[in-house]
Amino acid sequence: MTTTVPAYAAPAAKAPLGPATIERRDVRELDVRIAITFVGICHSDVHQAREGWGTALFPMVPGHEITGIVTETGPGVTAYRPGDRVGVGCMVESCRVCENCRAGLEQYCAEGPVWTYNAVGRDGQRTYGGYAQEIVVDEHFVVRIPDALPLETAAPLLCAGITTYSPLRHWNAGPGRRVAVVGLGGLGHVAVRIGHALGAEVTVLSRSLRKKDDGLRLGAVDYRATADPETFEELAGRFDLVLNTVSAPLDFAAHLGLLRTDGALVSVGLPEQPVLLDLRALNGGRRSLSTSSIGGIAETQEMLDFCAAHGVAAEVELIGVDRINEAYDRVVAGDVRFRFVIDTATL
Repeated sequence: MTTTVPAYAAPAAKAPLGPATIERRDVRELDVRIAITFVGICHSDVHQAREGWGTALFPMVPGHEITGIVTETGPGVTAYRPGDRVGVGCMVESCRVCENCRAGLEQYCAEGPVWTYNAVGRDGQRTYGGYAQEIVVDEHFVVRIPDALPLETAAPLLCAGITTYSPLRHWNAGPGRRVAVVGLGGLGHVAVRIGHALGAEVTVLSRSLRKKDDGLRLGAVDYRATADPETFEELAGRFDLVLNTVSAPLDFAAHLGLLRTDGALVSVGLPEQPVLLDLRALNGGRRSLSTSSIGGIAETQEMLDFCAAHGVAAEVELIGVDRINEAYDRVVAGDVRFRFVIDTATL
């Protein structure tokens, strides 16, 4: 059995999003039904709704930065009860038995995780995201939102937060470590706050100095314009970690030159086109180039608890569903400080 739910959907690639209805399954043994209160707009929503990353499934209901309130639980659920403040991020299912899943790395499930939208679950049913009135998710893929975090500013942490927290932790950002964050957008501004809270010395690298005051206010100790060629000369060999948060094309060779010996450039922004790299850029100091994909469920909860303890949250512009298409265009233009969040009451 299913329940019909109001939603906002893209009917086809590059088509404007508009009102729709979708079917949510009835609650199973270990399911949690969540009344969605807020959902962030991630740049990946735009990439997928406009097929920038390849062929997608339509109609599509995007949204994987979901916060809300539990309204119903299955008889086997032990972690949550109605009234709890919870969130759902980028994935809603994995095999649970492979080496990565058992290690708490469900995002790297050997069989592939089931994404919150634009995917097909192991039951053969399409997944639809958070631009909707409610969602039903297995309790394993639900996280608790600490009381110290408002639901609207916590929503972007379910993607932007964990996407930056996970590599910062993995590559040991902390006291005595120098971190450069490329871009001060939806991911970048959270990365600066988390890096600063971890105790690292954070520098922002952006195309211009337009957001310099914001970057310094968020915790950066320096802010440099990459359009200035002297930036790469002055900062050569300075950083232990360069975290690239932008999906626009990047001069990877130039940014690799900013690393110290054994430093790492980690890209969490994924461009729509393949990247060419001269391997000699890696060779001069045993440098590494890597990517990182969100985080596991336990690490996502760890991130939320860390953010609550350190007063870290996203800075958001709250909108109604009638402004989603405008917001998409503004995300592409970089015209948001720093994350659009949809108030689903406007559905």
